Amino acid sequence: MTAAALTAGALLLTACGSGFDDGSGGGGELTSEDTALTVLIGSSGDSETQAVRDAVAAWSEESGTEAEVIAANDLTQQLSQGFASGEPADVFYLSSDHLAGYADNGSLLAYGDMLEDPDAFYPTLVQNFTYKDEFYCAPKDFSTLALVINNRLWEEAGLTDNDVPATWDELADVANRLTTDGRVGLTFSAEYQRIGVFMAQAGGGLVNEGGTEAIADSEENVEALEFVQQMINDGSLAFAPELGAGWGGEAFGKELAAMTIEGNWIVGAMTADHPEVDYRVVELPAGPAGQGTLQFTNCWGIAADSPNQQGALDLVEYLTSADAQLGFSEAFGAMPSIEAAAADWNTANPELAAFLAGADYASGVPTVDGAAEVISDFNAQVEQLGSADIPALLDQVQSNLEAIVG
Repeated sequence: MTAAALTAGALLLTACGSGFDDGSGGGGELTSEDTALTVLIGSSGDSETQAVRDAVAAWSEESGTEAEVIAANDLTQQLSQGFASGEPADVFYLSSDHLAGYADNGSLLAYGDMLEDPDAFYPTLVQNFTYKDEFYCAPKDFSTLALVINNRLWEEAGLTDNDVPATWDELADVANRLTTDGRVGLTFSAEYQRIGVFMAQAGGGLVNEGGTEAIADSEENVEALEFVQQMINDGSLAFAPELGAGWGGEAFGKELAAMTIEGNWIVGAMTADHPEVDYRVVELPAGPAGQGTLQFTNCWGIAADSPNQQGALDLVEYLTSADAQLGFSEAFGAMPSIEAAAADWNTANPELAAFLAGADYASGVPTVDGAAEVISDFNAQVEQLGSADIPALLDQVQSNLEAIVG
């Protein structure tokens, strides 16, 4: 991928908000017209849509402000079209990889520090939605990656609870012991959004902690990819498509692999498609630099052009409360974004506690504008990792990142 292509990709977000004269999306008084709010969401299904509609209806009854929830068919496109038309939704799901573009063109209200208790959110999530030192929007929930193990296959391989891997060496060992004809020990999708956990555990990543410097070609990342490459060449790890599956959860559910690295969304898929499979979820093993995982999250964005920013902020306060987030968790499995709800969530979901434990050491996906295009190019190369020249692969990623970072 060339620098020109990356720049072109970064300019796809063409909207331009006008809620504030300084164009930053923050720094002025909130608008507060007596108008109904529109809430645009990218729903995972009927359960999520209904849960959000119920919560918003409850807030409307309490506040006296009408609000309509719209489940987008294509959230990215509909959000972009709304901004371009000058009539965006007032409140909307916003992924971290779209934050920089919409923040730079003034489409977003930077309201994070206006929240009643901005410190209630996990710091790593706040970092995901902080851009140029401004906390833009409240994380609505999040997911992390953990190790998912098939209990029956584990026991058939003669493994016990004492064998749950705590290090890379132990992971490689149990993956070898779980590998048989027609089945591998470990699988996941061939993408940064999975293999990035090993980079984090080695002390690497794509950008530094502040997101201001590309570090893709670091020795730590070389060590991480070499470890994964060795497992591939040992035959104990295969990417999901090589097993004829669309993603790691499908390969795991069909018992084409005994372990997978997935997020808490796998729970719904296993319940719906593979209820017969008995499994457990444990934290990922530590690498040379310690524990590491990736987290994925959306925030509740508020449009700079909203005529009722105050109402939108009040609604977000309601939707990110402990009660509302625990209700969402019960309805569609999301993990709450505020630390105060952690104990209740763990009590209700003890078998999934490993996912929430990852919040303490999780890294976010880079949010710099254009990062999505770089990661897409990286993912295409990861598919051939088994035979790849790893330093050369990472040099390409480094070059692409340097075109957009800093």
